Amino acid sequence: SARDRAPIFHVCLPPTRPAMIQYRQGKWGFRFAFSLKGSVFPKALALAVPCALTSTVLHYIFSIKAFEKLAHVADPGIGQTGASVFGGFSFILGFLIVFRSQQAYSRWWEGCTLLQQLRGEWWNAFSCCMAFCSTAQEKQQEVVHFRHRLVRLISMLHGAGLSQVSEMGSNSFEFIDLDAFDPKSLAALETCDYKCEVILLWVQRLIVEAHEANVLKVAPPILSRVYNQLGNGIVLLNNAEKLNDFPVPFPIAQVITFMLALHWMLTAFVLSTACDTGFWAAF
Repeated sequence: SARDRAPIFHVCLPPTRPAMIQYRQGKWGFRFAFSLKGSVFPKALALAVPCALTSTVLHYIFSIKAFEKLAHVADPGIGQTGASVFGGFSFILGFLIVFRSQQAYSRWWEGCTLLQQLRGEWWNAFSCCMAFCSTAQEKQQEVVHFRHRLVRLISMLHGAGLSQVSEMGSNSFEFIDLDAFDPKSLAALETCDYKCEVILLWVQRLIVEAHEANVLKVAPPILSRVYNQLGNGIVLLNNAEKLNDFPVPFPIAQVITFMLALHWMLTAFVLSTACDTGFWAAF
């Protein structure tokens, strides 16, 4: 049977591309600034160039003689008042953008921290189980089967956890083959909405059976540490998942987006009337 033959470790999925943008600062710490991979400049230029062109066109419209009757639009009265209002508006918008950027970075760093802690908890639980295995000669075959099943379940548990919190287009993660497991159980797992909880239950049940069969030779109080670490890992996973389930509140995101659009229009209008040349209005 599949249980009686010794499973072979191998990766069943090809290596995936890293989600993080890898970069090197170079000798002088400046070369990476010109990299286009993951850069925000293309999207920024897509918004800035139309604004610059609009400002230039408005400047020339206000400058031609056909619009001399509207010359008072560009008078210092409008310029001073507009500059004051525009400056206050820009300050408020800048404050909101800085606030949201800080929150975004805090959420990103919290997610990284939680996933690293989760990996550490489950790794400690796994390594303890490996260390607690019996050294008796007559138990070695059972120990081998237990270790192979455990390492596959932990691998699947971690992969399912990453898939649960990932927002990548393809949630395919590396894990060890599952040839020795019941196909019906794996098929049921595929349709389950709570894969991590089910796999965690399998891991806990496997440890209980191994302890009852004396495959794990350790006192129950010490073995309980393994259950605590497994439980801590699933708690950390749920805390990481909340970052996906609870995004930035809609009213804040809506107000900032609306203010950015309004600022885009005001910038083109104010600079077209405040600058002496179309070049500086666009710049």
